[in-house]
Amino acid sequence: MADYYLQFSCELDVGAENARGALALYQTMADELEAEEGVGIGFEVEASDGHPASLWIHDDGGCGEPEQVIAFVLRCAEAFDLKGRWGFCWALTCSRPRLDAFGGGAQVFDLGTRKSLDWVDCANWLALQLQADPAEDAPGG
Repeated sequence: MADYYLQFSCELDVGAENARGALALYQTMADELEAEEGVGIGFEVEASDGHPASLWIHDDGGCGEPEQVIAFVLRCAEAFDLKGRWGFCWALTCSRPRLDAFGGGAQVFDLGTRKSLDWVDCANWLALQLQADPAEDAPGG
């Protein structure tokens, strides 16, 4: 039997004056998910060592939910009027060799507009590349 993992580790600079409020937002979001959907939040948030303005966001022992991380970061952007770009990447891994068990992705956001600027899904990208018409890649094709 194989174990599947989704892992990530990133930082979000919320400003030293907002770090405590951001941790409270995280707890509120965790409580809401548990009450409304009966699920855990799918990631952990901690004060970043040596960086009082930053939060360390990471998977919970190999279990993670990028969508929930994004929702949390966008809540922080709204609450603390964050600006600039932020992004993170994640890895899909497996404890045993499996054909469909590895991949990952990344996403970049504009925190000021709260919009995604770009993203990539490695497994989807590979599938598209393998389906491409080789004649199109040939000179003169």
